[in-house]
This record gives sequence, structure tokens and C-alpha cells, in this order.
Amino acid sequence: MLAADDSTAADALLLLSYPLHPPKEPAKPRTDHFGKLQTPALFVHGTRDPFGSIAELETALHLIPAKTELISIEGAPHGLPPGIFSSDAAPSLPSRLQAMME
Repeated sequence: MLAADDSTAADALLLLSYPLHPPKEPAKPRTDHFGKLQTPALFVHGTRDPFGSIAELETALHLIPAKTELISIEGAPHGLPPGIFSSDAAPSLPSRLQAMME
């Protein structure tokens, strides 16, 4: 939320398993600050995350005026355990973040 209040706090944001809402409570979104984000944000989220589905996160990203990207990790729960997460997406994160800042 710091980045929503101060766009100079970071050049880009990397959000791993963002808790979009409490599990089984999609009516309580944690997105009030999204409309103020001016910092590019890269979200990495598992398809089995109970804190928000990929579809819910895609919808929420439209609230952010800055550039956003979502990397979906098939079969990953909240927390993105190393055995699932590290294999494909992890090595590309630095270059994807760099591209978002350009």
C-alpha cells in the first residue's frame, strides 16, 4: 500500500500470491488501493490459490492504472511452493520486471 501512496517508493512491484480476498470470501476484496497504483506491477499467482482465482485477479488488475502483468502458475496453491513455482516462471522474473520499467 506504500506504493499506492508514494509512486517513488519502488520502480516496479513483484507480488507473489497476492491475497486478493480472504479464502471463500470474494465479497471482501483487498483492492481499495489498486486505483492509486502508478507503479508497474508483476503478479505471480497459482491457479489453486484460495485467496483469489486467476479470473478474479485478472478483473482486479483492470483497477490498476499502471502497467500490469499476470503470470499464472498451473496447479500452485497460495505461497507458490518451490517445487511448483521455480521450474518455469522464476528464472524469467528479473527480465520481466526490467521490461515493465522501460
